[in-house]
Amino acid sequence: MFELARETDSVDRLEEDVAALRDVLNESADLQNLTTSPIYDRAEVANAIQRIAHRMELGQYLANTLGLMASRRRLFALPWLLDHLDKLINDHKGVVTAEVISARPLSEAEVSRVIEVLESKVGKKVDISMSVDPGLIGGMIARLGSRMIDDSMRSKLLRMKNAMQEVG
Repeated sequence: MFELARETDSVDRLEEDVAALRDVLNESADLQNLTTSPIYDRAEVANAIQRIAHRMELGQYLANTLGLMASRRRLFALPWLLDHLDKLINDHKGVVTAEVISARPLSEAEVSRVIEVLESKVGKKVDISMSVDPGLIGGMIARLGSRMIDDSMRSKLLRMKNAMQEVG
């Protein structure tokens, strides 16, 4: 599906559709139930998914894929598919996703500075998701794929504790 979207220069449309479908899936308990419950027969699920795709005005590639997944009883894998498509789209656009955990909420200027520093480290555009963990005491942790940058006060204190134990 991604390759077809790439070949037809409709990756941006696919990105919008993936985001919209993810939002609906996260917000709708009924849709979550439809995609995971075995009580509905294939025809019911395929028909419902087709109507949802039509109402959301999803692009042809995603709508057809959803229909195929429904007919094969594979809609339980929809969250994985959306995550995988996000990764493919980000790779195509040269964007790296980072998870940043800070000890307190960051201001717009601080978020901009974090993005700037991370982009200089990886040499790509960085899209971040922010969360707060007061247990860090101060500083932050950034995860970029398999890389982790831990500049939290908690980890600095732990390193200091370990160094002092080695001496004594």
